[in-house]
Amino acid sequence: MKGCDASVIISSNATNKAEKDHADNLSLAGDGFDTVIKAKAAVDAVPSCRNKVSCADVLAMATRDVISLAGGPSYAVELGRLDGLVSTAASVGGKLPQPNFNVNQLTSLFASNGLSQTDMIALSGKNTGLDRLGHFLFTLLLIVYFIVVQRHTLGFSHCTRFANRIYDFGGRSGAVDPSLNRTYVTQLQAMCPRNVDADVAINMDPVTPRTFDNQYFRNVQLGMGLFTSDQVLHDDARSRPSSNNWAGNSGVFNSAFVAAITRLGRVGAKTSRSQGNIRRDCSTFN
Repeated sequence: MKGCDASVIISSNATNKAEKDHADNLSLAGDGFDTVIKAKAAVDAVPSCRNKVSCADVLAMATRDVISLAGGPSYAVELGRLDGLVSTAASVGGKLPQPNFNVNQLTSLFASNGLSQTDMIALSGKNTGLDRLGHFLFTLLLIVYFIVVQRHTLGFSHCTRFANRIYDFGGRSGAVDPSLNRTYVTQLQAMCPRNVDADVAINMDPVTPRTFDNQYFRNVQLGMGLFTSDQVLHDDARSRPSSNNWAGNSGVFNSAFVAAITRLGRVGAKTSRSQGNIRRDCSTFN
């Protein structure tokens, strides 16, 4: 949680519980980590490239490629990051947006990382479609976003993350969140019955779950934001203009997204050897 420094790829050991094993990161698929580790190893297998490319940069480039493969924009990735020297589960608490956050909380969290409200809205729209390419691809996107994003254009969520919206909302027996589309509620309840296994997960975007597009913003217009933190982007008057604009114009959304993810990639980036190094194995410190 120190920035875009690949600290989330570090594995836990007998003396340290790493970031990836914090409860908020358990939905990150192991195949995603393995893909980055193998890509880094493939680069280092070329003698002239060995120990010249960081895991953090591999991760950033993989994210760009996943977005493009899923139908989203391609963009130039800023390079030169070093890999972080610290990874602890204890550092994760309070650093990730929660499903029940309102616009004030979301904006504040992003601002603490130098990102604007517009950046927050654009990055929220990322659920545009990763799950569609498989869990390992979704993970690549998520782990670059791990500082401030959970979301939602591409991806999946465990039922437990939103069960409070579809069952006994507000502590009232049988109540559901009134901001949710009732047909969508019925669908969610069918996929996530009461007391469902905690490992069950569903697509965040029920319409185009494997495509990076602007469907997320259309969904919230219809009351189909999976989390409270999704739906508030349409319901709050401050974020609604951008949300509605991007729902109707994918090109404008893509441009805003590229600008936002580029800024996100600078958050906490290590460039000094006193701050980081280039790992030989992405899963362990040198």
